[in-house]
Amino acid sequence: MSAQHEHAHRPGERAASASEQQLQQQVLDALHSNTPLAIQGANSKAFLGRPVDGQVLDTRGHSGIVNYDPTELVVTVRSGTPLVELLAALDDQGQTLTCEPPTFNGQATVGGMIAAGLSGPRRPWSGAVRDLVLGTRVITGHGKLLRFGGEVMKNVAGYDLSRLMAASFGQLGVITEVSMKVLPKPVSSHHLRLELPVERALLKLAEWGQQPIPITAASYLDGHLHLRLEGGVGSVRSAADRIGGEELDAGFWTQLNEQQLDFFQDPRPLWRLSLPPLTAELELPGASLLDWAGAQRWLKSDAAAEELQALASRHGGHATCYRAGVTDSPFQPLTPLLQRYHRQLKKQLDPQGLFNPGRMYPGL
Repeated sequence: MSAQHEHAHRPGERAASASEQQLQQQVLDALHSNTPLAIQGANSKAFLGRPVDGQVLDTRGHSGIVNYDPTELVVTVRSGTPLVELLAALDDQGQTLTCEPPTFNGQATVGGMIAAGLSGPRRPWSGAVRDLVLGTRVITGHGKLLRFGGEVMKNVAGYDLSRLMAASFGQLGVITEVSMKVLPKPVSSHHLRLELPVERALLKLAEWGQQPIPITAASYLDGHLHLRLEGGVGSVRSAADRIGGEELDAGFWTQLNEQQLDFFQDPRPLWRLSLPPLTAELELPGASLLDWAGAQRWLKSDAAAEELQALASRHGGHATCYRAGVTDSPFQPLTPLLQRYHRQLKKQLDPQGLFNPGRMYPGL
């Protein structure tokens, strides 16, 4: 992390707002008193990760869209902004966040979206949350307000460091602002359902993946393959005619993304297995739902964490428990090398270990 990527007050740069200064002051106070901080917005994803024992730092007072020019395909927004508010502003201009982040009943904030890094059904075809991030403003564990990256696509200084904030669960700093790429919403869409065995569904998805078929979501549940086609009117109609099947209610994808389908009501612990593309059907100990054309598998199971994480690892992936308290290791344990990188990065950006201590891994 070179100095050229970090700066708080370059000439002409926008000064911190009052609400941003309040967040920074809370971090400075915590530094002086050595008080751990539990960073949160609406706390809509409290179920994910290990519980944090710390003074709450609430970002929701720092809200609003800072800059949005639809012609530039870039939006800059404060971290405490409700995600639904941002999505509505983009929708008014016929644009959207292509990673399709869940809103968790409208409670999620933009900062929480970045910190958790959760993407929806469109992710394999349109990229993850981190792929949209162009720049961030962050309060580090030194109490400094720094800017990483830029607000326009051609300015990529510090780009990778901004991306590191995605899925960091607040452990590297307090995100106060983020600049993201946005794109036009698809012109046409069609939703369909096919009845076929899971093995056949995975083979068809692999086959279609080699062809110019505009699939932007593919999920398998209860003996049916659910597909979303998006793009130009002609290409969507042509693909729909070719694939066949019955029409599917478009609301299925929102229910899947927001974990509102009947599948998710099963009282057993919920696990997410992230696997390489084209992974074959696996014998899983419980009820499963396939998403991301099979690269993401949701599992309702009482099996031990070690068993499920070992199973995912054997197939080149990792397993995450979506209900805190079920296990002390909700995230897949790190290899020694990755653990070293995590510790080095944490030490550089948060040397006193103030931010969300232990949220992802014990001792970090």
